[in-house]
Amino acid sequence: MIKLIDLLENKILVTRRSPEERSKNYLIATQKKIQQYMKDGGKGALNLTNTPITSLPQNLTVGGSLYLSNTPITTLPQGLTVRGYLYLYGTKITSLPQDLIVRRYVDLRNTPLSKKYSEEQIRQMVPGVKGEIII
Repeated sequence: MIKLIDLLENKILVTRRSPEERSKNYLIATQKKIQQYMKDGGKGALNLTNTPITSLPQNLTVGGSLYLSNTPITTLPQGLTVRGYLYLYGTKITSLPQDLIVRRYVDLRNTPLSKKYSEEQIRQMVPGVKGEIII
């Protein structure tokens, strides 16, 4: 018979993985998702929202939209092309590569960039963004 006191004192329920181990495994799974996306030809959207991703591979082409909202990413790689929308809402993004290409809009709300620069200044930094820059 399981007693409530045993549960409360954690004598029966034991955490199998530490938070650090879970975070590390989640990051590995996210990196595998990116590798599989690239292997599949980069078609469609790549949704990495709320993942622990901190970097992306160089020269990545995303056939649809790229969702990076609420991730700890601070920079994007050189040669990044996004054929849809680029969602960076709530990230820690501090810079954008000059050769960034985005066919639709870029969402920079609630980022260090949106607090530091105007839409016009950001547009001058990344002339390859064809749509609106939302700050």
